[in-house]
Amino acid sequence: MAFLSGLLSIGCILYLTGILFRIPVLQNLHTDARIAAAVMFILIGFFHLAKPEKLTYMIDGMLPFAQALVIITGVLEVLLGICLLIPSLQVPAAWALIILLILMFPANIRVAVLHLPAPGGLPAQAWYTWSRLLFQPVYIWWIWWAVIKIIN
Repeated sequence: MAFLSGLLSIGCILYLTGILFRIPVLQNLHTDARIAAAVMFILIGFFHLAKPEKLTYMIDGMLPFAQALVIITGVLEVLLGICLLIPSLQVPAAWALIILLILMFPANIRVAVLHLPAPGGLPAQAWYTWSRLLFQPVYIWWIWWAVIKIIN
């Protein structure tokens, strides 16, 4: 939910900035959504890299080399977030992020099923960990709407 809050907050700030300062490129909701996604994936990727041990529990025992996988996903999130800002790489980056979100979904299911705490020290309460599962499709839709939908 924090990720969604970040997406919405950054998107709204960009859009309002575009209106207040008459910046045409920021008056486009698709552009604002794409930039917000880029910023959030870059931030969350850096979190993966700075504190991988805070996330390894999600896949420890499920997949080998848990810490290496957390670091790899962090690098991918940072790189793909940056690529969302590069016009020629936006669409491949969007598809790669969608695939990455799908691949990471089982870890979120595992957190809910095993009643583990949510990443970042958020509540381990069942209502919260299960509700987090509902947001993964929202993030996928966000990326699709912000990048792929406007291209096709």
